[in-house]
Amino acid sequence: MMNGNTRITILCENQVGHKGARHCRSEWGFSALLETVNHRVLFDTGHTDLYWKNAEALKIDLQKVNIVAFSHYHWDHTDGIVHHNFVGKKPLLFHPDLLDKLSEKTRRTVQDDFEIRQSKNPYYISEDIIFLGEIPRKMNFERGMYKDDPMKDDTALAINTSEGVVVLTGCSHSGICNICEYAKELTGKPLLSVIGGFHLMSNDPHTVDKTIAYFKKEAPRSLYPMHCVDFPVLADFYNGFGIFKASTADQIQF
Repeated sequence: MMNGNTRITILCENQVGHKGARHCRSEWGFSALLETVNHRVLFDTGHTDLYWKNAEALKIDLQKVNIVAFSHYHWDHTDGIVHHNFVGKKPLLFHPDLLDKLSEKTRRTVQDDFEIRQSKNPYYISEDIIFLGEIPRKMNFERGMYKDDPMKDDTALAINTSEGVVVLTGCSHSGICNICEYAKELTGKPLLSVIGGFHLMSNDPHTVDKTIAYFKKEAPRSLYPMHCVDFPVLADFYNGFGIFKASTADQIQF
């Protein structure tokens, strides 16, 4: 189990953090690099080449990535893959429903340039890094879908550490609490931290209130809501948990 050697770098998010203010740029989208002792996972790619340019500005060599994983099919998480500069075919992991939902250009890049791996079941990238696959919808206050799309392809990563499970999520269309419950179930560990897009908006106060109540009960050490969380909800999380809003170029270590 991971212990003190896990780092997550936000390569693309809606805002630029202080660390990257001089050299990095932002866009509406999400991309993160997960690094452990033996593995480097690129999780989502935003929708332009910014994730790659920001990695270069931060002196991060993405050629050392072992595997790429997509959280779900939406353009602001996948279209950036067409701007990759990988040498050789990297494995690219996603839910089986995802491929046919991509834009034609993105789908062609995925099929031509990568070694495709698809799984609706949990997929162990390593002993301690789990691609969660299809998320069970159990929380009655979470819609578990986006508009009229059931979003079965929406998933996340779980990192099993000695102190608990770290959840790295893209947009949480399947429900951030559903995702966390599944990560706990698979690892048998309490929540240590939750990082990424929670997909919570102030026009749905019932879900926001229930989600905050869930995290107060679970009491993770840290929460990093970002990307698809609006400012009023970020303020609610700040008032409830004293969160730090992570942005492009910020790094989180465990």
